[in-house]
Amino acid sequence: MHVQDVMTDDVITVTPEHTLKEAARLMVDNRISGLPVVEDDSVVVGIITEADFLIRDPGPRPRLLKMFIDDTVPEPGESVGDAMTRHPLVVMADTTVAAAGRTMANKNVKRLPVVDADGHLVGIISRSDIVRAFARPDDVIEDEIREDVLGRVLMFDPDLIEVTVSEGVVTLEGELPEEADARLLEELTRRLDGVVRVVSKLAWTSAGT
Repeated sequence: MHVQDVMTDDVITVTPEHTLKEAARLMVDNRISGLPVVEDDSVVVGIITEADFLIRDPGPRPRLLKMFIDDTVPEPGESVGDAMTRHPLVVMADTTVAAAGRTMANKNVKRLPVVDADGHLVGIISRSDIVRAFARPDDVIEDEIREDVLGRVLMFDPDLIEVTVSEGVVTLEGELPEEADARLLEELTRRLDGVVRVVSKLAWTSAGT
């Protein structure tokens, strides 16, 4: 399973020229705690989070909330570009969800902008996205493989392949008519939410193998 399978692709962003108050209002109105900062061509140049507000104004009450209580805060002219974290960690869409999760854990960040090869924003992935992806019960994953992938998509008898799932690790064992069928089953299974890894013990009966 890859980042592109679980990321949010309709991303709320700001530019360095937005004021801090505008950024804070977007966060509060949309119930999010961070925003990618992009230039006009959607290239990611930074990220602004609640932590950036807190760092600028340490105290018992978060600056993000104070901005809506006290209209004199922030100072006129304070912009996202003044407060944002520059050169943020990013991830590619074809990165595995497990790898993105390790990056978040190791770097202690809650979200990662998802970019293409040219640095253009294509989505964002958060800790909650990763948790949701891996939270599906094993029996639900097994049923989806048997009924949807094998039965409806590949149109094989679900009993043709032995499917076992343990802690998100899927083992596929059995024989299919063609190598292409086996490879497609592996790939479709790998893309399912909650699948951590696919162990293939598949064989095929096509001539020449």
